[in-house]
Amino acid sequence: MPANSSSDSSILEQLSAYGHKKLVYCNDPDSGLKAIIAIHDTTLGPALGGTRMWSYATEGEALEDALRLSRGMTYKSAITGLNLGGGKGVIIGDSRKDKTEALMRSYGRFIKNLNGEFITAEEMGTNTRDMEFIRMETTHVTGVPESIGGAGNPAPFTAQGVYLGIKASVKEVFGTDMLAGRTIVIQGIGNVGEHLVALLRKENAEVLISDINQEQLTYVARKYKAKPIEADKIFGIDADVYAPCAMGATVNNKTIERMKFAIIAGSANNQLKDEVLDSEMLMKKGILFAPDYLINAGGLISCYSELTGFGKKRTVQLTENIYDATRNVIKLSKAEQIPTNIAANRIAEKRIADIKKIKSTY
Repeated sequence: MPANSSSDSSILEQLSAYGHKKLVYCNDPDSGLKAIIAIHDTTLGPALGGTRMWSYATEGEALEDALRLSRGMTYKSAITGLNLGGGKGVIIGDSRKDKTEALMRSYGRFIKNLNGEFITAEEMGTNTRDMEFIRMETTHVTGVPESIGGAGNPAPFTAQGVYLGIKASVKEVFGTDMLAGRTIVIQGIGNVGEHLVALLRKENAEVLISDINQEQLTYVARKYKAKPIEADKIFGIDADVYAPCAMGATVNNKTIERMKFAIIAGSANNQLKDEVLDSEMLMKKGILFAPDYLINAGGLISCYSELTGFGKKRTVQLTENIYDATRNVIKLSKAEQIPTNIAANRIAEKRIADIKKIKSTY
């Protein structure tokens, strides 16, 4: 969906097209903060979503990311059975150079003014230390360090969910969910990606890794005995699984044509550039797509546990449900002859609609 127009009408049209409830622009010249908070739906509960800090080329690009990511959070919460809505924050800037305590605390004050309608957590370009700064201004934040009573880094649970989604997909394609000897290509080995590498290598899968950070690439390759590959070689590799764990839209008409994978299952959000056309193209080619917002929900579950006071044991139990949820999506996809992401959407939308009816009765 185009998002390069700055006119009010264009923005409102996009809000309507995505079904959003609210959009908040945050600007603080003193700290340099320029951010967007998108609240998609709060039927199931307050909108929870991470805050991404990225050097967007345009404000329109940042807006589109916020809209798509927040919508994905609504569906993620719904399909995993959590009582949360969907939201997302994006901060425009280079997280390595522009991030300061003042900027994050200023952002926290904008969140505070939303009175609990939006709760944030870490995402790409932010970390637990940033959440601690936000916590100094508002209680509406999760993923804060364990040392001050939070659940800490949610990345291990995100990786666990992706790992279970991979196993469920491998079970469907190959008849067994054993990963020993399977070849898995991971694009992006940051916080979540590295944890995923560890889980896969523990099961003796052959893991190929790629990342723009050469230092991290070398470190992870040596630590886990994974094979580093160049990014431009990924889509020519004959492998069982492709796991995108960085930016979205790597699955598109150009890359799909080159793909020799049996399965796509990773932690990145919005992996499909075009949700309709690309999913249909994958189905026609016989490539099984594990819906990203379902299998990467482990991090959200960790944040939900922090909000509700559940311990890590309960977080693990809820994350383990991702295996069966993935199997159910695949089952519906086959029965209805529809792409897996459309099947996942139907399951999520039904839960939202059902709860909306209950809430409208009193």
